[in-house]
Amino acid sequence: MTKDEILSAAAQIFSQKGFHAASMQDIAQAVNLQKASLYYHVSSKQEILLALLDRALDLLIEDIQQVVSQPLSADQKIRQAMVAYLSAILAHRDLASVLLLEHRSLEPQYQAQHMVNRDRFEQLWRDMVQEGIEQRVFNCTDPALVSRSLLGVMNWTITWYRPEGRLLPAEIAEQFAHLFLDGLLVRKD
Repeated sequence: MTKDEILSAAAQIFSQKGFHAASMQDIAQAVNLQKASLYYHVSSKQEILLALLDRALDLLIEDIQQVVSQPLSADQKIRQAMVAYLSAILAHRDLASVLLLEHRSLEPQYQAQHMVNRDRFEQLWRDMVQEGIEQRVFNCTDPALVSRSLLGVMNWTITWYRPEGRLLPAEIAEQFAHLFLDGLLVRKD
């Protein structure tokens, strides 16, 4: 039994039951361990939660950094970052669900650790928006608010997206990008 297998099982259980309703016994059973044996690999449910949050953010940061490092205009970076982000959270729904819905369950001593990674992730988005402002591609005054709005729209997708639905994650991301970058209004030339 590896810690990765334990974390994967825990992500699924936390996603299905919620952090507070899930027990260490649930996790132990999912990986065919005795509860006492589980504590050989992890010290607490809080440690598992923090590890899952870190795993999710590390995955997302890596994906977005790949987009950011490309020689693209700011609007193209945002489009590609939205596709990469939405594709990642929908491909790893259990992990994304824990990241987006269970982070509030962290005890204060773990919150500070989590906030460093979360802030690093959000900064990638703010930097893309700021780059667009500097390139005179975007017209906004608050990159942090724009970034949080973009992420909020995409984050909520985990609650309604169905793999058998009519749109693929990349198609949804493209529609979101069109909405944010081009708006709803018809332009009269």
